[in-house]
Amino acid sequence: MKEPLSYLKKILSLKRAGIGVSPENVEISDLEPLNERIRKILGIQNEPLKSSDMFYFIMYDIEDNKVRTQISKYLIKKGCIRIQKSIFIAKTERVKFSEIHHALKSINDLYENADSIILVPISTDIVSSMKLIGQNVDIDIITQSYNTLFI
Repeated sequence: MKEPLSYLKKILSLKRAGIGVSPENVEISDLEPLNERIRKILGIQNEPLKSSDMFYFIMYDIEDNKVRTQISKYLIKKGCIRIQKSIFIAKTERVKFSEIHHALKSINDLYENADSIILVPISTDIVSSMKLIGQNVDIDIITQSYNTLFI
């Protein structure tokens, strides 16, 4: 069984992992509007995929507010796009995927918890066939590429 870490040791460990910890209790209400998230997802889909790149989802269920907030800030800093409060999508090089995986694993191993973090690689055809429901989302914008002919 792991020895519980003091608050100071947790902060130092998180800082060594590249995540700054703020003593204030930060709310997770900074979620961008759905249309803005869709625009960013479209930007991911329109870029050509290099052989070293990959798409993946990162999902988590983390009890501690401070840890959860710092992990979300870390993922945003690494270029992940927040889809929902605890779900991110990313298109990065495989090396960065491994880096993010190892960083999140190290953080999770720092203290006794019942948290879960899931990284799911997805193929480009799955991303292009993704369906979104809610808040007046025009799904055709995401799933189909339109051509315009000017005469």
